[in-house]
Amino acid sequence: MAWALELNQADASAGLRLALERGAEAAIASLGKTDGFLGDPRVRIPLPGVLNDAAKLLKALGQGKRLDELVTAMNRAAESAVPKAKPLLLKAIKSASAADAMQIVRGGDTSVTGFFREKTSAPLTESLLPIVTEATEKQSVAQRYNALASRAAKVGLLKGDDVNIQRYVTQRTLDGLFLMIGEEEKKLRADPLKTGSALLKQVFGR
Repeated sequence: MAWALELNQADASAGLRLALERGAEAAIASLGKTDGFLGDPRVRIPLPGVLNDAAKLLKALGQGKRLDELVTAMNRAAESAVPKAKPLLLKAIKSASAADAMQIVRGGDTSVTGFFREKTSAPLTESLLPIVTEATEKQSVAQRYNALASRAAKVGLLKGDDVNIQRYVTQRTLDGLFLMIGEEEKKLRADPLKTGSALLKQVFGR
């Protein structure tokens, strides 16, 4: 397309950095508040796997309040952790090369999001895990979950990060963050004029 051929690396780099920054800030603002996760079905963190499937039975056995408390605690932990992601996301933005920019700008609807996921997943996991751990440890249900999940894991019902509530919530927090960044990117690509930025219109317009 002509717009892509005429786009130079300087414009692509500047546009990419602006798009990354806007997407990250919008996602964090949406998620890093009360009910940012809990109140949004797109990112709400459920009980993992078979425990979520068994929730109705457990509620029938009188465990409904504890399950609800656990789900709320997991989502509150995610909401408190998300704002801490901003410095690492901004660092990734600064690290983007001109070649990265050209590839991302010409890529698919979530190329920006894919860049973030590739560059920040590992450091974000390391950074957010202690925050999630602190938040979940304030809830006694966290210990109950780990004990329950441990028993479930022994009979093969749970595995991997699902066995540990802190790691499970951390991973789901990142999934939610990248999902919302992706939603912001799709909006930008669909209507760059609406952003009010001449640069973004030039870079992502058709």
